[in-house]
Amino acid sequence: MGTIHKLSLAVAAISFAAAASAAHAEEVRVYNWSDYIAPETLEKFTERTGIEVTYDVYDSNEILDAALLAGRSGYDVVVPSTYYFTRQVKAGVFQPLNHELLPNLDNLNPELMANLETIDAGSEYSVPYMWGTNGIGYNIDRVTEILGDDAPVDSWALLFDPEITGALSEAGCGLSMLDSADEMLSPAMAYLGLDPLSENIDDIEAAGELIADVRDDMTYFHSSRYVSDLANGDICVAAGYSGDVFQAAERAEEAGRDFSIGYSIPKEGAALWFDMMAVPADAPNTENAHAFINFILDPEIAAEITEYVRYANPNAAANEYLSDEIINDPAIYPETDVMQNLYVQAEKPQDVLRARTRIWNRVKSGR
Repeated sequence: MGTIHKLSLAVAAISFAAAASAAHAEEVRVYNWSDYIAPETLEKFTERTGIEVTYDVYDSNEILDAALLAGRSGYDVVVPSTYYFTRQVKAGVFQPLNHELLPNLDNLNPELMANLETIDAGSEYSVPYMWGTNGIGYNIDRVTEILGDDAPVDSWALLFDPEITGALSEAGCGLSMLDSADEMLSPAMAYLGLDPLSENIDDIEAAGELIADVRDDMTYFHSSRYVSDLANGDICVAAGYSGDVFQAAERAEEAGRDFSIGYSIPKEGAALWFDMMAVPADAPNTENAHAFINFILDPEIAAEITEYVRYANPNAAANEYLSDEIINDPAIYPETDVMQNLYVQAEKPQDVLRARTRIWNRVKSGR
């Protein structure tokens, strides 16, 4: 009787463990940028796989970086930008991908993947999610009204020239910058005619001083709030991510606003970036993470996301599902001459990172 009882308990324990494992296997935890996925994507994934998605968002690489380096983030899929990703790989925060679980890798653009070989050779740890540019979102009507038809909308002067920012601010035109040292100090250096990727502390200080000179004209520093504020007319000039500005323009149009939102890639140069899907080393649901990544690489799914978020995707097979409006828009898929004037952020030494952070915090605080 005792042996039977012990056997029953063992069977029960195994059944409970199996049930717990099954419940655990039906979940994937994703940490992604805000406003960066189509409304129906997660529901479609669950319908296709039976895996429920816990989906959280952030609005800067710094936030994700802190979570990953602290360890035990609890996420299965995260989406860092390339220049943070390379440092995170060296820190051991990601696990190698199992390509056998990612058959849709074949859909990726081989030319684009060749450009990413220096970031992650052979896609050992990552797969590109979306790519885009940084630039300026602006209220065409308000800016033209204040500055005239020759307003420098194709230049970082719209945010870095004190005379221009002062005129806009005094006229009640709100301005904003991204709350990120990397995203703002580099274009400031480009505007000054310096190498936007310079690691020279004097160059970084010069960029900080440039931004400090216009700080009082800024309404705020934030990396996502500007989307709704541009759409509502609460601000009229913002440094931003390309797709975010396109979303703001679409929202303004849908709301019947009496103004239009434009986007420009400044002539002095701007950032070209890639956001990479990766799996943390301590991810609790590794197989489900691969299922999610493979789903995103489905051409129709990638196209749906691009149509909604207005960011270019790396999926060559998705092109046939994209509207002509998207695939032929040079602000989303820039032409060759514009691409040649873009820069890709690279990993920086710790002393440079500390200097940039210190300078940026000083600029924002006004001290």
